[in-house]
Amino acid sequence: MTGQQRTIDSDTIIGFIGTGIMGASMAGHLLQHGCKVLVYNRTRARAEDLLAQGAIWCDSPRQVAERAGLIITMLGYPSDVEQIYFGEDGLLAHAQQGTYLLDMTTSSPTLAKRIAASASSKGLHALDAPVSGGDIGAREARLSIMVGGEPEAFAAVQPMLEWLGTNVVHQGPAGAGQFTKLCNQITIASNMIGVSEALAYAKAAGLDQTTVLRSISSGAAASWSLTNLAPRMIAGDYAPGFYVKHFIKDIRIALESAAEMGLELPGLTLAKTLYERLVEQGGEDDGTQALYRIIASV
Repeated sequence: MTGQQRTIDSDTIIGFIGTGIMGASMAGHLLQHGCKVLVYNRTRARAEDLLAQGAIWCDSPRQVAERAGLIITMLGYPSDVEQIYFGEDGLLAHAQQGTYLLDMTTSSPTLAKRIAASASSKGLHALDAPVSGGDIGAREARLSIMVGGEPEAFAAVQPMLEWLGTNVVHQGPAGAGQFTKLCNQITIASNMIGVSEALAYAKAAGLDQTTVLRSISSGAAASWSLTNLAPRMIAGDYAPGFYVKHFIKDIRIALESAAEMGLELPGLTLAKTLYERLVEQGGEDDGTQALYRIIASV
């Protein structure tokens, strides 16, 4: 690893780029730990709550890069990651030598490897660290964080990551965090079909869905989606904890990656078809639990 090693703690100036549903909660935890946090978001209004808590606004990624010792990105799409890192005002062009770059977006493993290689050539330390746990996990600092990159860089940021999550695991070299997150999304995609079908079946059978949930959520069918998202389905609450449009993005990345490895994923392919049908009905900004509308035709 090249570049000067730093100790990442509450004295480190942290840049946070992407203050959406999950990013805002994550940046808030850093502020609660006494960190000086610089924030940038394409829409400043999405950062106003953080500014009220003491965060400092920056007008561009470059301004963040020139001041922060650790920069976290939590963005929507790989194209956003590419622009923030490789653009003219991007992080790789303007970060101080020795800076840690931590992309927590669910993105492409190939892109993560490109970022790491470019960062290393400039004396920077890049890690890919996507998360799972949704809006609830972000709010309650209970995220599962999957990290790819050099072990020394992981060791430097691990204490800070434990402010955001309860399960922080180094998975391997650059790209390994993204590969692991795609395993997570593959699992969830088929599981969401099962949860939706189970609730639709319970309703058709004349059962009380909430009572059914009490039984099956603690048995062999137990899952995070069943516990956290099935109640939202029953209540007709489709507000996003994680957007359908972003989940479809993740599914596409996983299918492209699987194709490169010569692997067929029929369950994931079916989930993609169903979620795309949901988008056709105007559901791209709903939460992933809105799949129930397609399965149950409600």
